[in-house]
Amino acid sequence: MRILELFIGLLIFCNLCKAQIYSPAKWSYSAKKISGSEAVIYLKATIEEGWHIYSVNQKPGGPLKTTFSFSPSRDFILNGPTKEPMPISKFNETFGIQVSYFENEVVFQQSIKLKKPRPIIKGRVEFMACTDERCLSPEELGFSISVK
Repeated sequence: MRILELFIGLLIFCNLCKAQIYSPAKWSYSAKKISGSEAVIYLKATIEEGWHIYSVNQKPGGPLKTTFSFSPSRDFILNGPTKEPMPISKFNETFGIQVSYFENEVVFQQSIKLKKPRPIIKGRVEFMACTDERCLSPEELGFSISVK
């Protein structure tokens, strides 16, 4: 009986000690058809106060830029690079370069040409979230977006 109580207590303790990864950027995704043969994919990051993520055009030698990779498909083709609004740009002492980033919220857009009327767009986003004092390890998330 004591062994069972010890085992249950150990399970509860281990469950409480599980570390969760902190992510100050939450992502949401949507798509909008703009014609029978074209659509725009929207990749939105909502960023906690005090944090920021970096531009897709961030220059090398500094923080990890935000990147989107789309899984190959016969149902669509990418139409140009991923677009973003104008980022905040300033010199960063830590990296010793000009950095371009977004705070609060940003919507990236990817134009696609449709080969089928209702494709599912799959891919991954990789990004790094930082404050003025620290950066978290880069994070990679998968996504799946239905175009209707």
